[in-house]
Order: sequence, then C-alpha cells, then structure tokens
Amino acid sequence: MLFRKITIIGVGLLGGSLGLAARQRQLAGEVAGHVRRSATLTECEAVGALDYGTTDLLAAVSDADLVILCTPLAQMRPLTEQLLPALKRGAIVTDVGSVKAGVVRDLEALVAKAGGHFIGAHPMAGGEKAGVAAARADLYDGAVNIITPTKKTHMPSLRKLEKFWRALGARILRMDAAEHDRLVSRSSHLPHVLAASLARVVLNPRLSKSQAALCATGFRDTSRIASGSTEMWRDIVLANRKNVSRAVADLTAELNRFQTVLKSGDPAAIQEFYAVAKTRRDEWLSKARF
Repeated sequence: MLFRKITIIGVGLLGGSLGLAARQRQLAGEVAGHVRRSATLTECEAVGALDYGTTDLLAAVSDADLVILCTPLAQMRPLTEQLLPALKRGAIVTDVGSVKAGVVRDLEALVAKAGGHFIGAHPMAGGEKAGVAAARADLYDGAVNIITPTKKTHMPSLRKLEKFWRALGARILRMDAAEHDRLVSRSSHLPHVLAASLARVVLNPRLSKSQAALCATGFRDTSRIASGSTEMWRDIVLANRKNVSRAVADLTAELNRFQTVLKSGDPAAIQEFYAVAKTRRDEWLSKARF
C-alpha cells in the first residue's frame, strides 16, 4: 500500500480507470471520489471504481495523501482553489491533463501555499468513450506517462508519484511542461482536429444521402476519436492553442503540397508521397509499445 487514502476528482474514463486499478492492485487503504452529479455515484458503485464517492468536495479530499484531478482542464484551477481548505499538509496533488504548462504554473503555487506538493502528469491513455462505465483497470498498462517536475518540485513526492504510476503499469517519462505541450500538439491534439474535420467534411448533411453508406472501416478507424468528449477537447485546444495552431499550419502545408502533386498528375510523385508516409509510420510502429 503506497497511500492511506487517494482521492480522485472527476470519476470518468480516466478517473474511474485509476480507481479500479488502484483498488485491484491495493495501492491505497481507500479510494475516494468526487463527482458533480449524484447519479454518477450509482455508476461508480456499479463499476467498482471507488470505495466511496461523494458530491462534497471537501469531504472527498479530507485526509487524502494523494489527490488526482481528472476533470476537464478549465475546471482544475477553480476546483483546486475550492479544495485547499481540506488539503492535508504534505499531500501530493497531481492531474491527468493533456496540456501541462498552464496547469503546472497555476496549481504548483496554489497547492504549495496550502502545504501540499503539486506535480503535473499526463498519461497517454484514453479512448473515445466517456464516463465511468467505460473505465477499465488495464487502461494504463504500458502507457507512457509524462511527469513534468519543476525546479520547485518536492523530490520525495515526485519519486512516490512515479512509483504509484509504475505500479499501475505506466512507463515514466520526465519532461519540461512547455516541451510536452509542443510535442503533444502534433501527436495527440492534431489527430483529434483531423478526425473532427474529416467527420465534418465527409458526413456533411448537404452531401448525397448515399455518402454515409459508402463509409467503411477506413473512414471509421480514421475518424474514431471524433467521438470523444467535446468539452474536454474544447479545453485542450484552447489551453494549447498556439502550439495546435502551428501544428494545423504544418498539416495544411502538407495537404497543399499533396494537392499540387495531384494536380500535376505525376504518378511517381504521388506514389512517393504515400511511400514516405508508409515508411515513417512502419518504422514508428515497429518500435512502439502499446
């Protein structure tokens, strides 16, 4: 047992999976959760994600050794401000947000004033289905978890947090928060923009009614993540908008290059476009661990 009490703020897919895994692997004496709606408490009980849940934020956080924010990004600062009166001195506060620089900047100072230790984290795991009903205990197995310490980070808390994530099956990668945000704007945020754009273009209701009937597995797989939480992705791209904007510009330039090649009608150039993409992806896939 690493912690006497863990509190999860926001028990959806990510938070629910954390609760399931922590309970199954006996990483805490008890796992508490805070939810916004009473109806969610019934879902959490059915899934087994928590030892107990409540809509009372201060009660959920009281005496917790580890508090994990699993809410949309825009909710993290106000919720942290609200929970501070109940935060135990020396407690670790972390998050699972997809954008780190702003979260670390805002929350590290807030939590420190209350005697706690904030350390940003981003497990590269998830899915297009939202809610605790979609939670599963193996969600973090093999996932890369980026931890973003600063010069002010309390090192014993950092080591304990990393030990916790390793116990959940995650692979730890320490990184500067700003660098994290630059990299994930391409590898994570841009694919969601692309999937949403594809769904908007191909499934435009102004097109022929037969269009949808001709969408098969290629379209399904490429557009899958467009079914993700709209609230979550709104907050992510707003929080990382400068980096996402640059990534969208790079993608637009690549599409323009392909359009130029396509207009030329040059078979060799068209094949080379696909060949470069195939080579790069195949090389990445051969080394990837999922």
